[in-house]
Amino acid sequence: MTARPEMYRFHNGEKAKLPFAEIEYEARLKGLRQIMDDAGAQAVVFTSMHNIAYYSGFLYCAFGRPYGLVVTDTDCVTISAGIDAGQPWRRSYGDAITYTDWQRGNFWRAVLSVAGENRVVGYEGDHLTLQQRDALEDVLKPLTMVDVAAATMRQRLWKSPAEIALIREGARVADLGGYAIREAVAEGVREIDVAMAGRDAMEQEIARSFPDAEYRDTWVWFQSGINTDGAHNPVTARRLERGDILSLNTFPMVSGYYTALERTMFLGEVDDASLRIWEANVAAHEYGISLLKPGISCAEVTHAINAFFEERDLLQYRTFGYGHSFGVLSHYYGREAGLELREDIDTILQPGMVISMEPMLTLPKGQPGAGGYREHDILVITPDGNENITGYPYGPDFNVIG
Repeated sequence: MTARPEMYRFHNGEKAKLPFAEIEYEARLKGLRQIMDDAGAQAVVFTSMHNIAYYSGFLYCAFGRPYGLVVTDTDCVTISAGIDAGQPWRRSYGDAITYTDWQRGNFWRAVLSVAGENRVVGYEGDHLTLQQRDALEDVLKPLTMVDVAAATMRQRLWKSPAEIALIREGARVADLGGYAIREAVAEGVREIDVAMAGRDAMEQEIARSFPDAEYRDTWVWFQSGINTDGAHNPVTARRLERGDILSLNTFPMVSGYYTALERTMFLGEVDDASLRIWEANVAAHEYGISLLKPGISCAEVTHAINAFFEERDLLQYRTFGYGHSFGVLSHYYGREAGLELREDIDTILQPGMVISMEPMLTLPKGQPGAGGYREHDILVITPDGNENITGYPYGPDFNVIG
């Protein structure tokens, strides 16, 4: 009977062109190894999509299987399932080991082959499940474990010039999707039809602009009427009616890097009560953008916009924080939680950070001006303020359609 291995290296084909140059990944790993030194960790075992992609370039598709990245003083090795064959090797910086499913636990045996036993091991406390933590302890027998999730998140907050260039391209594609949506909006058209028009336009542009990339996860939320009340409400087959409030939301994904455009729109006409709320939210949006500069904290920005809305008796309609970081993140993985515009975040804005401004007000059905109002721009923090890299216009002058 042929022996079945626990793991193997399937270096099938040549390395693909990654989202960034080798020097970018080396710089990230250098920063990580400083984090390891500071924490006393001899090896780090990453399990999240965002950190594995950030340090190696490989964005996995789990389908119930564990994936990992093991980093030591000398090694950077992805651990992936046999179902992916040579794709993790081609799409990652560093080495790659494939584990087999002939017996349970081969994933952790592959991790062990790089990380070693009886060492100080770093892990992601915000991602590693209790079940997998037990397996890590049983197999690696670490001397101790240290949580590096917060430290790696802080490293990701500052974007390199190469990252900012990619985010800038994503914002451009988001604008293009917005214009495609604007062209598709008409009475009687379904939300899903409008969403597909925006998504198709963005995917075609991403493929044109990034011919060496992998393509996945670009999407649109286009909402109408009562469906605008939540920022993350899925698309439906509702048909648009004259006078509807609309919410345009485009999300191009380029190599795991998320960008977004969000705009309030109305179909055909906007009533006076709705116009008042819309203009107030636009004013808060502009005010918030003016606050985003080095030296101010996320909490200070939040309290200032809160006061702006409270003066207009609108604060009770706010539904979430006013913005968040950009980079390797998605609606189903990753979030740089230390850079969100909320009352409980004290992070100080600094040059090289990238953050959104996105105030939203939701008024319930039956009330004048009912619906969800949201504007969203992406800002790069500069030494003397910010640069707005979103180009699609906001406000009533451009966004009353038809």
